[in-house]
Amino acid sequence: MGMDQGAEEARRMASLQAARSALRAGVERSRALSHALARSGARVGEIQARLAATEAGVRPIRAPRDALEGAGPNIDRAVGPAAAVLKVFDAVHGLEPPLLAGAAAREDLPGYLALVARLEEALRFLADNCGLAVDWLSDIVDYLGKRSLADPRFVADLAGALSKLKGVPAAGLDAGLLTAALTLDRLAANGRLSYCVAAYADARGDTVSASLHALGLDYLQDQTQDAQALSPSVELWGRHLEFAVRHLLEAERKLCVAVFERRPEAAAACFADIAARAGILDFLKFGRAVADAKKDPIKLLRLLDVFDSLSKLRLDFNRLFGGKACLEIQSRTRELVKRVVDGSVEIFEELLVQVELQRKMPPPADGGVPGLVTFVPKYCNQLLGEQYRSVLTQVLTIHRSWRKEAFNDKMLVDAVHNIVKALEANFDTWAKAYEDKTLSSLFMMNTHSHFFKHLKSTKMGEILGDEWLREHEQYKDYYSALFLRESWGTLAPLLSREGLILFSKGQATARDLVKQRLKSFNASFDEMYQKQSAWIIPDKDLQQRVCHLVVQAIVPVYRSFMQNYGPLVEQDISASKYVKYSAEGLDKMLSTLFMPKLRTRRTASMQIRNSNGKIASAVTGLQRSASTLQ
Repeated sequence: MGMDQGAEEARRMASLQAARSALRAGVERSRALSHALARSGARVGEIQARLAATEAGVRPIRAPRDALEGAGPNIDRAVGPAAAVLKVFDAVHGLEPPLLAGAAAREDLPGYLALVARLEEALRFLADNCGLAVDWLSDIVDYLGKRSLADPRFVADLAGALSKLKGVPAAGLDAGLLTAALTLDRLAANGRLSYCVAAYADARGDTVSASLHALGLDYLQDQTQDAQALSPSVELWGRHLEFAVRHLLEAERKLCVAVFERRPEAAAACFADIAARAGILDFLKFGRAVADAKKDPIKLLRLLDVFDSLSKLRLDFNRLFGGKACLEIQSRTRELVKRVVDGSVEIFEELLVQVELQRKMPPPADGGVPGLVTFVPKYCNQLLGEQYRSVLTQVLTIHRSWRKEAFNDKMLVDAVHNIVKALEANFDTWAKAYEDKTLSSLFMMNTHSHFFKHLKSTKMGEILGDEWLREHEQYKDYYSALFLRESWGTLAPLLSREGLILFSKGQATARDLVKQRLKSFNASFDEMYQKQSAWIIPDKDLQQRVCHLVVQAIVPVYRSFMQNYGPLVEQDISASKYVKYSAEGLDKMLSTLFMPKLRTRRTASMQIRNSNGKIASAVTGLQRSASTLQ
């Protein structure tokens, strides 16, 4: 029993060992199979990849023949321009080492600038042709894709790359090489910044100067001493100066700042040079010529025009020319402003004196209106008008501030008012200078009439007031009546009927009286007509009115006398000695009296001088502001 159990146990152990061995062998075989499968899978992938490439390679063989025949020429046309662009692009990068080497700019500046010129030329070529080449390449890629002549993934990659190229700006084709070659830091480090500034200023200055002189600036060289002759040029000067400062030079300053961005001192120096080359100093020189012109009232208006133009540009001048580089422009401008202000105030303050000095001048021999009476009201209205009032007030305020004195608009109005009142005071003095009292009356009638007519409804008339104006109108009527009474009014009594009504001594005696009275009338009329034919009434309406009154004072009386007593004389053999005029003839003669004659008249020059005959000296000790324009 015991032996049987032992044998059985041994058999079982042998069976287990055999099963283990078999299982181990199966596992090893599985591992070997797995390794084999893995190696086979990789080879299968390689085979599949080669199959795909082979399929793509042989696909054109399976494409339509006409598509294959058209692909070659299309590809050649696209690749040719692209190759040219790539060649130029390679040349651009070939310029990089010499351009970025400091020694090139330091040792051979002309050669360095030649390289920069080549780079700019290459960039212009790329900018003009790169886009075209990309478009042609895109067309051929699209051609290949639509006709399945290439792998779709390959075509898609090409299309994507070309799309990115289209988005590259022309300015970036050199990857910043041009900017690096021309940087202010590189030029400054190589000691070439000053040369660059000079070259830039020379080029831009000539350009701006040409632009300005195209406007016609020959008048800037006019050095005439006559302010009246300079008047048209002053108006042009103001417009041209504004254009030069606010448009041309303003743009040049911004350009200088952009070009020399990291070198402000170079930008300022360059702009100052450009402004000088452009001719800003010539503009200031012309203003000085106006300030140096001979003194007269017209010069005051021209000086105010110059000041107004400079004042409007004050902020522009201070911004553009406020730095150290523009010291000469600042100095010239301040000097011009000072001379304009001093000259304007000097002339204005002398106006009252000049009007008073004219009182000593003789009045017009023909009884007309003195030139001063015509000039002063018009001139004062200009000073108080919209164009000049505020400018003159500003000038006087500045000048008084230099002397620590105050000034305001009311003081200006009062000063002008005093000038007009001084002129008014001249009338009586001038009238007394006539020996002929009748001519004196005619003069006063003309002068008061002109004064009233040319001040009514004006700024000066508003200041003087309606009552003051009515007084001059009343004076005109008074002297008109006085003139008629003392001259033509004396003729009608000469044709008196006294002694002719009763014929007490017979017809012969009456005839003698008629002859005597006609002779006296003719003699007085001829003398008065001859004398007054040299007199004038400048105002047409007043002339016609006075002539009408003269006719009414004489012709009806003469007509009636001749109708009643003319036959007594007309039958006489010597009738022509006494009956010289018909009533109609007298009417025609008297109606044409006092008409202005065409001849040279003395004008009021009003050269501005002191009463001692010397030009007033400029006020000294004036304070100046630190800004370019006061």
